[in-house]
Amino acid sequence: MHRAGKPGRLYSSRALEARADFASLSNMESRPITSYRAFWPYYLGEHTRPATRMVHCFGTSVAIIIVVLAGLFGEPWLLLAALLCGYGFAWLSHVLIERNRPATFKYPLWSLIGDFHMCGLIWLDRMDDELQRLGGNPVGRRP
Repeated sequence: MHRAGKPGRLYSSRALEARADFASLSNMESRPITSYRAFWPYYLGEHTRPATRMVHCFGTSVAIIIVVLAGLFGEPWLLLAALLCGYGFAWLSHVLIERNRPATFKYPLWSLIGDFHMCGLIWLDRMDDELQRLGGNPVGRRP
C-alpha cells in the first residue's frame, strides 16, 4: 500500500529498516546471481538501513544533476565529478552506516541499475511498499 503525504519517512526518528532476510540472501551470496530479478532482493538486503538508502539516493540525485550540467555546459570533466559523487556517497554509506561491502564490486552494472531503481522508489515514496512486497517486513533495528 502506498502511503502518500508522509514526508521525511526515510530520515525521521521513526525510520523503518528492512530485515536482511529477503529471499534467503545468505544463499544468494554463495552462488552467482544471473538476473536482475534475482539481484534486486540481494541489493535491498545490502541496503537495510534507511540512512544508507537516503545517502545513496542523495548521491545518485546529485550525480544526475551534475550529468545534466555537463551536457548543458559542455564540460566533460563534470562526468568524472558525477561518478565520484554518486559512488563516493554510496561507498561511504556502506562503510560508515551499513558496514558492508558495496555490491558494485561484484555486480557493477546491476548495482548501478539498482541505485536508480531504489532512488526512483524513494522519490515516489514507494520504498516501504517494495520492502514489504519482498518480505522485508520493515522494522526498526537496534544497534
